Amino acid sequence: MAEERRGSWFGFGFCGFGQALGSGHGRQVHSPEPLRTPGSGADVRRVSASWSYTAVVTRGGQVQLSGAAGGAAGGCRDAWTSEALLVVLRAGPGAGPGLELQAWAPHSALRGEPLWTRTLAPEAEGEDAAGGELQAGALPLLPCARAYVSPRPPFYRPLAPELRARRLELGAEHALLLDEAGQVFSWGQGRHGQLGHGTLEAEPEPRLLEALQGLPMAEVAAGGWHSVCVSETGDIYIWGWNESGQLALPTRSLAEDGKTVAKEASGLNEGGSEGRRTAGAEDGAPAPFIALQPFPALLDLPRDADAVQASCGSRHTAVVTNQTDQKMIWEKNKKTPPCIFLKGVYRREMTADTHTKTCVQIRPLCV
Repeated sequence: MAEERRGSWFGFGFCGFGQALGSGHGRQVHSPEPLRTPGSGADVRRVSASWSYTAVVTRGGQVQLSGAAGGAAGGCRDAWTSEALLVVLRAGPGAGPGLELQAWAPHSALRGEPLWTRTLAPEAEGEDAAGGELQAGALPLLPCARAYVSPRPPFYRPLAPELRARRLELGAEHALLLDEAGQVFSWGQGRHGQLGHGTLEAEPEPRLLEALQGLPMAEVAAGGWHSVCVSETGDIYIWGWNESGQLALPTRSLAEDGKTVAKEASGLNEGGSEGRRTAGAEDGAPAPFIALQPFPALLDLPRDADAVQASCGSRHTAVVTNQTDQKMIWEKNKKTPPCIFLKGVYRREMTADTHTKTCVQIRPLCV
């Protein structure tokens, strides 16, 4: 007999600030554990994690913070966390159908007055897809898909209507946008190659990633200073800063630790030419180190797996594949990555003499 609760959340990683992560015991959770949620049996709609605190949003409209920032509020549709700002999408103050976007200081405990508010007109809200998820993706992209929220002023930033955004991700200094046609745009600072245009120059406006033209993408993710996207055919493309091995390409810091970053990765080197990089050359010579990758590099996943989802932390990357027993994380040290949440299925197989538990990963959410 099998018992199944769809939509369960699992977490592991650093929880030294008291974030609601797995069991909550100790400073680290080393393997996925069911996420502690507000209230008994709460149906979690969204988890947004920053370095020091986590926001959990339930389908009943409750948002609850844990970690270095605490507090709770009702009437919420979505929440997005950063160390500088907590953004909440809530029901408007009146009786009308409008929504209100609020920006709070993380340590305000959602009490008093927000730092900034903006009322969204009903026609700009967008409609919920099946299952109650926002069609235009989650914050920081607004439901109207014509603007997004930034952790720095101006908090509300409009997008050109022709972009037709499907998903938007923010790194420390750059932004990635996936449009309805599967094209990727990037803008912001580029000094670590995180924009993917082959240079280290900044881009003030969204610019099409020409290296990926003709390859429809299904997912994008932005780390602190690196970027990842997943194609509709399950390929992983990755670029930007590789100081901590977050690109799964050879890096000096990991070599000095005596670790192998990746068995094999192919793509474009810093000069723009085709290259193949391995953990070690056939003659035993060390592989070239790659500090910056300013063009998208195609990664070969083990066992010919296809990627389904990807997410980036500040200096690590997590990928979920179509093989349910396979999860890959690339990061610097033996330490557990800051915080990773997995939404999936918690299945308990009941037999006469034993209980076994398995977790099927669906989407990683990294900090």
